[in-house]
Amino acid sequence: MDEFKKIVQTISPLVGDAGVSIEVFSDEKTKAQEMFSQGQEMFSWFPNAYIKYPCTAEGLRAAEMSVKQGVRVNITLCFSQQQAAAVYAATKGTKEPAYVSPFVGRLDDIGQNGMGVVRNIKRMFPEGDGHVLVLAASIRSLEHLLYCFAIETELATVPAKILEQWASKNFPMPDKQFQYKSPGKPIPYEELDLETFYIQHELTRKALRNSPLMIVQHSPRPA
Repeated sequence: MDEFKKIVQTISPLVGDAGVSIEVFSDEKTKAQEMFSQGQEMFSWFPNAYIKYPCTAEGLRAAEMSVKQGVRVNITLCFSQQQAAAVYAATKGTKEPAYVSPFVGRLDDIGQNGMGVVRNIKRMFPEGDGHVLVLAASIRSLEHLLYCFAIETELATVPAKILEQWASKNFPMPDKQFQYKSPGKPIPYEELDLETFYIQHELTRKALRNSPLMIVQHSPRPA
């Protein structure tokens, strides 16, 4: 933990006003109180910290506890619209916007349209109060990135090679005719009330069984 603290404290001043998300150590058995205690300590390390909790029942409880203490949160390992609705409910009352991180590439890996989940979440959230922003994670292609722009996703975590591809094409932006074509199975939109949801997902459980620690830098939230 001491070495990890040194690393993120080195990163923090390099990114200006951008936030740095720090993921707690957790697995399927980690309880909310343990995650919350980690999050409180990590949040004190530098002024632009966001604490990443997994999108599980215990992780969401930890997030709920955190926002009541003024801790900024980013809920990771999200793979469904239902999970995103649970993030919305758990982070009500946050002083600053919370983030939910749907993992696009890992859904693509199992033959589904990962960007469809991002699109569905973006469609759902305008029904609420705007306290949750979307961070599209596990971006695997330039098409993913361009579609993020097209549907006005607030943030995205993008590998350097994808940014290089974008730069090599002179940083194109999608126009009104842009269409994202996924080889994966479509994920239909669900009419949810942002109060009732099913949060279990096999990809979340799988990731927690062998999840590397994540440090994510992101830009300031939109004005």
